[in-house]
Amino acid sequence: MIIRNTERTALFIDGSSLYSASRGLGFDVDYRKMLEFFTSRCNLLRAYYYAAILDTEEYSPIKPLTDWLSYNGYFLVTKTAREFTDHNGRRRIKGNMDIEIAVDMMEAAPRLDHAILFTGDSDFRRAVEAVQRMGVRVSVVSSMRSSPPLIGDDLRRQADRFVDLADIADEFTRRPAEPRTRQAPIRHPADQLSEPDDLDSE
Repeated sequence: MIIRNTERTALFIDGSSLYSASRGLGFDVDYRKMLEFFTSRCNLLRAYYYAAILDTEEYSPIKPLTDWLSYNGYFLVTKTAREFTDHNGRRRIKGNMDIEIAVDMMEAAPRLDHAILFTGDSDFRRAVEAVQRMGVRVSVVSSMRSSPPLIGDDLRRQADRFVDLADIADEFTRRPAEPRTRQAPIRHPADQLSEPDDLDSE
């Protein structure tokens, strides 16, 4: 991954997309190591993490993760996810964060040299193009190696650089032999909310 030490950089992490990609590749993200990885390689101005949270229960399974992130160097952006039943009677969850990510990228662009976007959603192509016109280099991180691939062709072609998550995963994953401690990485609990394909990404 090409990152220049002097570049003013921000991470824009679509939480559900990163979770799906990492689960598809068979590892857990260590968010502490992720922040250290990017901080040591660039002038990291901010790391945004986006998550939609169900409020239908007293306790949300994603809350331990979001609480940890907000106290450990991430700028947390959340909104309420909506639960509904589809025409087949299946439980569905709608919690799209596309607008929030696109707006933050546009607002941050005048202060950035490099935006690193963690998503595979081709709906971001136009937002990426707009940020590029403002002089910002955009790298997109997702996966071609998962089954099915999680990166849309339009987004991959638009990005200045596409980085397969599998190529940098060793830098910020918890290895099986590592003991679990109080500071162990927190696993994203999105699968406790619904089945994998129940995270609607309209």
